[in-house]
Amino acid sequence: MTLQRDPRVAALLPEAQVTIDRVARSFSLAARFLPREVRNDINLLYLALRRLDDLVDLEAPIGSTHRVDAQERIAAIRTWVDTGTVNGTPGEELAIFVDLQRRTPSLPTDAIGAFLDGMEGDLAGPVMESDADLDLYCYQVAGTVGRLMAALLGVHAGDAAQADRAARALGAAMQRTNILRDVDEDLANGRVYLSAAALRRVGLDPAAASGPTSLRDGDRRALYRAEIARADAEYEVGIAGIRHLQNGGRSIRVAAHLYREILRQIERDGYGVRRPHRPVVGRTRKAAALLRATVSS
Repeated sequence: MTLQRDPRVAALLPEAQVTIDRVARSFSLAARFLPREVRNDINLLYLALRRLDDLVDLEAPIGSTHRVDAQERIAAIRTWVDTGTVNGTPGEELAIFVDLQRRTPSLPTDAIGAFLDGMEGDLAGPVMESDADLDLYCYQVAGTVGRLMAALLGVHAGDAAQADRAARALGAAMQRTNILRDVDEDLANGRVYLSAAALRRVGLDPAAASGPTSLRDGDRRALYRAEIARADAEYEVGIAGIRHLQNGGRSIRVAAHLYREILRQIERDGYGVRRPHRPVVGRTRKAAALLRATVSS
């Protein structure tokens, strides 16, 4: 029997739907295949995580009311993650998490703490020296989301370990795809998410501002081929593990195919030859990816 939703959290459902429609359109499209209650859980999770990102990134002056409030709300979430304790009236983000775990006791709260670690590290400025640094970052900001979603979708008995591995892999694949899609945009903001080790392996200098060996001006084709291969390997693990889910297999498959199509667009664009250019998958190719996902589900 499904437990009733906390009325305070239920009141956030319209905002949750608007937020996921605006910010995560590909996944919003995929989520339409979910049962309504499960879709609402996913939308609320997305709203809470999106708000956490905004709280961590708050640009209000230090000591201002807004900054102090954000810090207190984040601290309350960490206290709950670490101890299971809620002191006083929780902020709306914590209220969502508490209610989701009440309804789904298997929700991995450690993933929420790791997500916060990733957001705070991102705010400080990415330091991706090794491949392991990038792998950790991809887990913190996206693999954690995969794990949380898998719990809400439900996992077949005895499949918890396999589902967890697949959720981590699929989340990481999507984040690696984001990084490859946004290289020039991130460079313009002084950020490099690809590891320095990966850049050096293909003769690019992560520290150079310009020049023939810099990430900004150099030949990225070998770099993109290597990183796309890593992302594709993660997609294979993630997609293969979809069968362990009780609900939402079609939705997750659709989201994975739509995101993976960005990699194919990067290839069609010449592995970074066209820049600054953000790879965009056209409607026809999105429709084809959607069809492939639906047929193979």
